[in-house]
Amino acid sequence: MPHPKPAVTRRTLVTAIGATAAALAVTPAASAAAGSGAGAGNAAGTGAGGAQPLAARTARVPETRALSAVGREATTVRADFPIRYVGVSWDGPARGAAIRLHRDDATRGAWQPLPAGCAGGPDGADRTVGTATALIAADGAPGYDLRLPDGAANVRSAAIDTVHGPARTVSLAPTTPVTFCGVEYLSRAAWGADESKRFKNGVENSPAKYYPLQTLTVHHTDTANADPDPAATVRAIYEYHAITNDWGDIGYHFLIDEAGRIYEGRWSGDDGIPAHDAAGNAVTAFHTAGFNSGNIGIALLGTLSSQAPTAPARASLTALLAVLTRAHNLDPQAHVTFVNPVNGVTKPVEMISGHRDWLATDCPGGTMYADLPALRADVAAVPTPGH
Repeated sequence: MPHPKPAVTRRTLVTAIGATAAALAVTPAASAAAGSGAGAGNAAGTGAGGAQPLAARTARVPETRALSAVGREATTVRADFPIRYVGVSWDGPARGAAIRLHRDDATRGAWQPLPAGCAGGPDGADRTVGTATALIAADGAPGYDLRLPDGAANVRSAAIDTVHGPARTVSLAPTTPVTFCGVEYLSRAAWGADESKRFKNGVENSPAKYYPLQTLTVHHTDTANADPDPAATVRAIYEYHAITNDWGDIGYHFLIDEAGRIYEGRWSGDDGIPAHDAAGNAVTAFHTAGFNSGNIGIALLGTLSSQAPTAPARASLTALLAVLTRAHNLDPQAHVTFVNPVNGVTKPVEMISGHRDWLATDCPGGTMYADLPALRADVAAVPTPGH
């Protein structure tokens, strides 16, 4: 049985990523987007002339409000706050589900089909029964009704507001934005992650585990395009994944919005390198149930079933994939055999794959999936530093 290569060291990771970023000369995250528009900075900074460290700063971010329900109660929900998103999951057929939103005058809107979603979950999830998921913009509706396909079980839904809740204060690093050794991204603090949501009854719900990186997977979030507040959507995905689905954290390692801003996903420690531990191993997330360990997931915000990602999003995706493959000495155009380091399960797959290569799902959307061969070529064409 083939085994993954040893993990790169933190020093090697930093050096390789920095060199690749310099060759790319891209800075996709021009500003942060957590509530007030304040950004995330480096963990330490210097003042004019490097004489004094810059002071840490704070920002105000809307508190996430959520109302969760299970079973029959999950199919008709009224909240005492304007609902910005509805998260739904169930076991059973993925097709045939629908939602209708309530109006302020107590009438109901028309039934709308639920999207297929971007199904994921922990590696220990039971894959003999399919799990369907969806996150839908609710535009401030006071409630909703769900209509699920025959045979649906274990129904869970959540009314989520990440826009209008009471403000909470978050601590940010001194400068804006923070950089991943040259590639700009928004830290978890910058987009407003409430780290308490990683804990359940005072214990970390999904403690971080780390394995050598073997492969990378592209997703779309199957949420609204032309999103006016992508950081709020990231917070909604976090709430939905961590709490409603009980995964303990957001399922992706990185997310990219239509402006090309890169968001740090799954928590991986406080060493300033997203998605990795200090030794250069990749943290396990929840984006491809059964195949998560050693597999980094990058999600483009929006729905890419019939439209391509924006040019800034595509450029940031190329840059991030180039940084990661170069740092880990991976060939972006290779066909490999993934070996789950936890249970030995294997799967032949492209080094840069789509979600549907792993599981029965429409993700990352038909248009994005068709673009993967060109994406791999673009990543491979990034100049080697010094050449």
